Amino acid sequence: MKLSMITIDCAEPRSLAEFWTKALDLETVFDAEGWFVQLRSAADPAQPMLGLQKVPEERAGKNRVHIDFSTDDREGEITRLVGLGASRGEDHSVPGLTWTVLQDPEGNEFCVGGTH
Repeated sequence: MKLSMITIDCAEPRSLAEFWTKALDLETVFDAEGWFVQLRSAADPAQPMLGLQKVPEERAGKNRVHIDFSTDDREGEITRLVGLGASRGEDHSVPGLTWTVLQDPEGNEFCVGGTH
């Protein structure tokens, strides 16, 4: 068994796909009439896909599962993501690791971290 896709529940998969395709340099590979959209890395097709699934209810409370991203330029990536429509949340640190919680345009949380 292998991890093949991470799916985010959302109100408008096509609109949210605009953010994630730019944020992660992904391309849309499947669109089920706007109800379910699959995104994949053209540069690295072995990476898990990102799914966006339309659901009727609004997000409530903290995500039970979220995606963590790592980078050598945490602040630069955060600035870029906020420019694309993300919202910046709190910064956190433990010895050897710092990360920032962000939200995509629909409020789904994800983290951008880097070692220090």
